[in-house]
Amino acid sequence: MINFVEQLDSVQRGAEEILVKEELVELIKTGKPLRIKAGFDPTAPDIHLGHTVLLNKLRQFQDFGHHILFLIGDFTAMIGDPTGRNVTRKPLSRDEIVQNANTYQEQAFKILDRQKTEVRFNSEWLDKLGSKGLIELSAKYTVARMLERDDFKTRYQAGHSISIHEFLYPLIQGYDSVALQADIELGGTDQKFNLLVGRELQKHYGQKPQVVMTFPLLEGTDGVNKMSKSLGNYIGINESLKEMFGKLMSISDELMWRYYDLLSFKSTADIEKLKQAAKEGVNPRDIKIELAKEIVGRFHGGEAAEEAHAGFVSQFQKHQIPENIESITLSIDKDGLLLANVLKDVGLVTSTSEALRLIEQGAVRIDDARIDDRSKKIFADDQKHLYQIGKRKFLYLALKAT
Repeated sequence: MINFVEQLDSVQRGAEEILVKEELVELIKTGKPLRIKAGFDPTAPDIHLGHTVLLNKLRQFQDFGHHILFLIGDFTAMIGDPTGRNVTRKPLSRDEIVQNANTYQEQAFKILDRQKTEVRFNSEWLDKLGSKGLIELSAKYTVARMLERDDFKTRYQAGHSISIHEFLYPLIQGYDSVALQADIELGGTDQKFNLLVGRELQKHYGQKPQVVMTFPLLEGTDGVNKMSKSLGNYIGINESLKEMFGKLMSISDELMWRYYDLLSFKSTADIEKLKQAAKEGVNPRDIKIELAKEIVGRFHGGEAAEEAHAGFVSQFQKHQIPENIESITLSIDKDGLLLANVLKDVGLVTSTSEALRLIEQGAVRIDDARIDDRSKKIFADDQKHLYQIGKRKFLYLALKAT
């Protein structure tokens, strides 16, 4: 029989806020399998480590015998979640959503037990809601309550547009909890308002209101912004073991502890021992290696993690560069081109804004010389030079004048 205290301590670990904690205690005390919900809008094809904060928590609940509801927001993704945005978000097409949803499921089952997970799509009930049902749902919340939400309030006060359909998003997300009769819903701290709407709607529909558990947002490799593919600071769970290991080793020593707290399966006591070891002089790099091996091993296996570690040591700690670096030639105007544009044109970054950020951070080198001038221009000289981004991306590039 599962120890009640052990279960409660485990599922609470890492939570930013529990609304209401006393209700969570009572639910777990019943000893009955609870319906635990978490929703994911398939707005991108890949799941990254930021998503796994919630997925890992779902797995914990699952291991304690609870019923997991993995909700794919295929309907809500077409609206576009306004959370945390100061402009209207562009919705996705149905084809884009279906394609992303398929990859979401496969990647999620690297963490969740496929046989014990109920996968649902909110289009199942929202497509059937119809205009009459949507109007009835809208009548259960006021505009004043909607404007209590920080991002709506900020946009309204700044005179920025808020489309009516964006007000519908929290209501529709909340209605998901009604349709699934959720006992507990998990979400990021940025989703608190939406999760509480679900709690209120359940009361309107005569259900016992769900317990809301929010969890911190995981910063990306830049250590500043929320992990996001669009910002280029993400670590995808489907990435190669070499890329995943290298990205984890590139995070700052300070951010490493955040990753330990939110991603590691080590006990709190074991993490505290590692922090004490760092204070006593153990090289943070060695502690980071332990973290990287744990996470890479989770998605690629223990042997692969050891292989990635050996490759990292060979490539970086012995100051070696990779073999078989790609070599290309680019034609540019004789008046030169901004380095940021060059990096984007050759595919080393996804955007000039990302290039400028990396240059400012000192992450860009040419022939091992660090470049930190955003305005630096590159000129054609027909010579091959080694371009390096961070510790993982290398390219031999020759520039020819047009």
